[in-house]
Amino acid sequence: MENIKTKLLRWLKSLGPGMITAALVFGPSKMTITSKMGALYGYSLLWLVAVAIFFMAIFTAMATRIGVATDISLLATIRQKWGKNVAVAMGIGVFLVATSFQAGNSIGVGIAAGELFHTSSVPWIIFFNFFAICLLFFRSFYSVLEKTMIFLIVVMLFSFITTFFWAKPDPAEMVRGLTTPQVPEGSLGLIIAFTASCFSIVGALYQSYLIQERIRANPALKNSRNDSISGIVLLGVMCFIVIVCAAAILNPKGITVSSASDMAKALEPLFGSNASVFFLIGLFGAAFSSVIGNASVGGTLLGDALGLGSNFSSKPVRYLVALVMVIGASVAIRFGKLPLELIVFAQSVTIFVVPFIGTAMYFIGNDRKIMGEKVNNTFVKIFGALGLIIIFSLAIINSKELFFNNPLFK
Repeated sequence: MENIKTKLLRWLKSLGPGMITAALVFGPSKMTITSKMGALYGYSLLWLVAVAIFFMAIFTAMATRIGVATDISLLATIRQKWGKNVAVAMGIGVFLVATSFQAGNSIGVGIAAGELFHTSSVPWIIFFNFFAICLLFFRSFYSVLEKTMIFLIVVMLFSFITTFFWAKPDPAEMVRGLTTPQVPEGSLGLIIAFTASCFSIVGALYQSYLIQERIRANPALKNSRNDSISGIVLLGVMCFIVIVCAAAILNPKGITVSSASDMAKALEPLFGSNASVFFLIGLFGAAFSSVIGNASVGGTLLGDALGLGSNFSSKPVRYLVALVMVIGASVAIRFGKLPLELIVFAQSVTIFVVPFIGTAMYFIGNDRKIMGEKVNNTFVKIFGALGLIIIFSLAIINSKELFFNNPLFK
């Protein structure tokens, strides 16, 4: 019995980095995409969750092993292997992407809290960004980040599972949606958007930094289990539940949604204000976790690229993380939504940066001199290569949509 308790405690302690990655990836945009998938196409796209989560798990586990196997950061390893310019370009690219999308996370926090308390979103945007910046300056920010993200994941799971039971989905349709891949007419855009956002190479990359931060705080953990998969599975569970709720509630009534807050509003006339409140609490959890997580990614990677440090004990890194939050909050308050030009800019940077980050991770993971016994095995090499094909395919498709079908370029 004692042995089981010890193993359970060890497993729970190993969840931190994976939970942080799951929380930062599952933001307001993910909730909007999954709500739309269920509302428009019912249960038919559930199979996509399993596919995207599988490849996300492959690259997140790879990043975890890189973080454990090396004593320097991933960008520092890239700098040694391919030169300073490559590392700096990747760090700046990730910072620009994080900063560009930060406004959407701030807007999500403001809307969720504003809808819950029937007030304007602006005071909440200011308050929660100020609160998040205050968290940065705790002596052990990683410990605070880990506990905050785990708490927010629990809040989200509770909110979505409660909504799930209100929805009373069809079990047979759920199984069919998971096991029978379909591509309904008109769904390709959502499929691409979901895959690109759920199979997040930047999120996977950051896992290596989180693992090293965790080991830095407690060196004894270097040789203990570091479970990244459980957090990514929870990411899949949350995506699955939101799609199922939208499929069960909105799809039969032909209700469409353009944002996650629209889904909360749609729940109220059908199931009462409680269902709407629970979903809004989940939206708040998703948005606030992404406000902190997304900013941490951008600030940490830029700090590392510029040689200012790669851990949360570095004051310049904390200031850069705060800078991402301030810029995001300012854009959110000024425009009330992500300007189209900013979305186009973020997408264009993503198209060029993400495939090369994935490729760099893959080749470092395959390098026995760097990885030692933690080098990628044959299974990871095969499916990692397949994941890279998906990443490059998405980049090609997105570049076509961005540069040839975008009104800004016509």
